[in-house]
Amino acid sequence: MARKTLKILLIILLVLIVFLGFELGLYLGRKDLVPEKFVLIKKETNKPAEVDFSLFWDVWKIVEDKFFDKEKIDYQNMTYGAISGILKSLGDPYTSYFNPEKAKEFEEGMEGKYQGIGIQIDYKNGKLKVVTPFEGTPAAKVGILAADEIFKINDTYASDLTIDEAVKMIRGQKGTEVTLLILREKWSEPKEFKITRDEIKIPSLKYELKKVDGETIAYLKIYQFNQNLSSEFKKTAMEILNSEATKMILDLRNNPGGFLEIAQEIGGWFLEKDQIITYQTDAKGGKKEYKSLGPSKFSKWKIVCLINKGTASAAEILASALRDNQGILLIGETSFGKGSVQEKVLLKDFSFLKMTIAKWLTPKGDLIENQGLKPDIEVKMPEDSEEEKDLQLEKALEIIKK
Repeated sequence: MARKTLKILLIILLVLIVFLGFELGLYLGRKDLVPEKFVLIKKETNKPAEVDFSLFWDVWKIVEDKFFDKEKIDYQNMTYGAISGILKSLGDPYTSYFNPEKAKEFEEGMEGKYQGIGIQIDYKNGKLKVVTPFEGTPAAKVGILAADEIFKINDTYASDLTIDEAVKMIRGQKGTEVTLLILREKWSEPKEFKITRDEIKIPSLKYELKKVDGETIAYLKIYQFNQNLSSEFKKTAMEILNSEATKMILDLRNNPGGFLEIAQEIGGWFLEKDQIITYQTDAKGGKKEYKSLGPSKFSKWKIVCLINKGTASAAEILASALRDNQGILLIGETSFGKGSVQEKVLLKDFSFLKMTIAKWLTPKGDLIENQGLKPDIEVKMPEDSEEEKDLQLEKALEIIKK
């Protein structure tokens, strides 16, 4: 009996040794697939227990073993691709990954310079739309308008692309050509635009003093809330304050937005200190206030604000803050409706994640996303008109004189 028991114990021990050896082999095999810095530690991922992450390493190994063009295997690019895939699976066109090369291109765009055709694009109700064709750029010169739908980029349907993929296809070296298939609201079928790329330099702002019936009115146009705007605005603001002007037309048309912090800073010149500029609501129901920090130099001025279909994001935040706090009239057309919050998370190799983390609300608590701002006085610009009259600006001058 004792011998039989011993025999059973030896068999069990042998099975355990074989099983442990098999598991150790699997572990060491997977551990050797990639450099050590790419090995994920389970306890750090906090993933649900039912998720089988071993599939990832199985695919990695299959690619290594069976992919024909071995010289095309780049472990770093495979890692970047995996990260991109994680974010793309979330189904949010504003959430994406920027590898170091794309990150550099993004920063150049926020500085107001890059090579392309000079449009800002965004998704609205599942359609890729032109938010803004910047003044004097190749896109504006061929007749691209705000609110145009981009149906195709070259031979690729826009519906198959994320925002960042679409941007990458549209941008390119100066002198090269891109073809956009454009659908406009009043057209029965889309039209093709062939556009030659160029060096794009977007100004931060421009201003002029307009003499109307003996009055001096400052006209201030802000193109984008980029990194250069802060210093340029301070200089321009002092020139306006030292002029004869006592009224202002603030033009935010075709302004696609930019950095919230810059919009908050600019808003401080028009609002009293501590007035609400916007609220940020997150997925957990939290609510964060962004307030005016001053110096409130224009808070007593008579001001009207111009908006249109190309007014988006930070520009919508500023326009709504002026109306809700100061009663400033908005003149023009309903704005774009881009009110989601993206956070840039910098990673150790200077790549970064851009993720939607919250939504913006106006000071009165209205949602901006997909709603936009309706103007107090609606003035539509005629499409495809040869007239050079700016009907919206004319209405603003008429209103501010009163």
